[in-house]
Amino acid sequence: MKLVHRITIRISTVLLLLLTVWASIFYFILMDEINDETDDSLEDYSEQIITLALAGRQLPSENNGTNNSYFIRPVTNEYAAQHEGFRYSDEMVYIESKKETEPARILKTIFRNSNDQFFELTVAIPTIEKDDLQETILYWIIFLYLLLLVSIALVNFWILRQSFRPLYALLSWLRSYTIGQKIPVLSNSTKVEEFKRLNEAMLKTARRNAEMYEQQKLFIGHASHEIQTPLAVCKNRLELLMNDPELSEKQLKEILKTLEDLEHLVKLNRTLLLLTKIDNFQFQDTKTININDLTKKLLDDFNEVFAHQNIDVNIEESSILQPRMNETLSNILIRNLLKNAFVHNQEYGQVSVFIQKSELIVENSGQTRALPEEEIFKRFYQGSKKAGSTGLGLALVNSICKLYNIKREYTFNNDRHRFRLVFPASILI
Repeated sequence: MKLVHRITIRISTVLLLLLTVWASIFYFILMDEINDETDDSLEDYSEQIITLALAGRQLPSENNGTNNSYFIRPVTNEYAAQHEGFRYSDEMVYIESKKETEPARILKTIFRNSNDQFFELTVAIPTIEKDDLQETILYWIIFLYLLLLVSIALVNFWILRQSFRPLYALLSWLRSYTIGQKIPVLSNSTKVEEFKRLNEAMLKTARRNAEMYEQQKLFIGHASHEIQTPLAVCKNRLELLMNDPELSEKQLKEILKTLEDLEHLVKLNRTLLLLTKIDNFQFQDTKTININDLTKKLLDDFNEVFAHQNIDVNIEESSILQPRMNETLSNILIRNLLKNAFVHNQEYGQVSVFIQKSELIVENSGQTRALPEEEIFKRFYQGSKKAGSTGLGLALVNSICKLYNIKREYTFNNDRHRFRLVFPASILI
C-alpha cells in the first residue's frame, strides 16, 4: 500500500470517529434546543391562561388557529401538594379542529385562585411539525456529515499526493538506477528542505556505492587470480611428484588425497567468485532461453554421469518456457537444480521434470524426510555430505532467482523432494 493511501485511510478513520461524535452531540444539542423552545412556548401560553383565569377575564378559545389546546380542572389540596411545578410529557391528543389524534408536547401545572381552590392546567402543543423538523434535520446532518467526511478525505489525499511528488520522483529515480551502470541524472526540484536533504543523501550514497562496487570488482578479480595461481602451481607440483618412482604406496595415497582437497578448493573458489559476480549484477547481457531444450540437454549429460545409479528420468512438457535471461546464468540455474536431484538421489530412484508456460518443477526421490526449506538455499548447507559437493549449488539457484525475481519453492510429499520455479511475466516471452 502506498504511503499516501495509508495516511489518507488513517486520517479518514480518525475523522470518521471525531465527526460521528461531533454530529451526534450537535444533533442532540439541536433537539434539546427545539424542545426548550417548545417548552418555553408552553410556559408562556400557560402563564397567559392562568393570568386571565385569575383575573376573571375571558379565556382564549380552544380553537384559536394555532392547534394549541388547554384544559383546566379542579384538584384536591393533596394532589396539588404532590404535583408542584411544571411537568412535561409527550402524548397523543385529539385535535377537535382536525378530528384526529396527533402527537403533542404536554405541560401540566398547578395554580390556586383567590378562594384557595387548586386547579390543574394542561396545555398541549401538537408536535407533528416538530417531528418532521427533527427528521429533516437528522437527514441533513447525515448528508452533510458524509459530504464533509468525503470532502476532507479527498482534499487530504490531493494535498498529500502533491506534497509527496518529490518522494515519488526520487523512488522512480532509484528504480531506474542499477549499480555498476552510469548514475542517471536526478531531476527532482523541490522547496521542501527534508526532500532536498534526501536527494543529496541518495546521490551521495549512489556515488559511494558505485566507487565501492568498482573497488570490489577489482578486488574479486585480483583475489581470484592470486588464489587460483598458487593453487594451480601446487596441483602441478603434486602431479609431478606422483611420477617419482621412489614414492611408497602410502605416500602416493596421501598425495592423491591432497590433490582431491586442492581440486575441491579450486572448485569452491570458482563458485564463490561466481556467487559474488551474480550478487553484484555482473551478468547484464540477456537473450531468449529455451528452457525445454536446455533441460533435455542437461538431463542427457546427467544420465550418462549417473548411469551406474539406474535413475529413472521422466520429463513432461505442457508448454514452451522461454524467459529472457543471461545465457550463462540460465545454464547454471538449471544445471544446479538437476544436479541436486541426481546427487541427492538413491539407486533405482526417480527424477521427474515438469515444464509449463511459466513454471519449472523438478522432483526427485532420496531422503525420506523433509529438508528445512530456508536452510537448504543457504551457502554451505549440506543435509547429507556428498563427495565433491561444495554446498553451494542451491545457493547459486537462490541467487539467480533473486536476480530475476523468480519465485522458488521447496516441498516434500510422498517421499519426493519437489523444487518449483515460477518465472515472472516480466521476463517471459
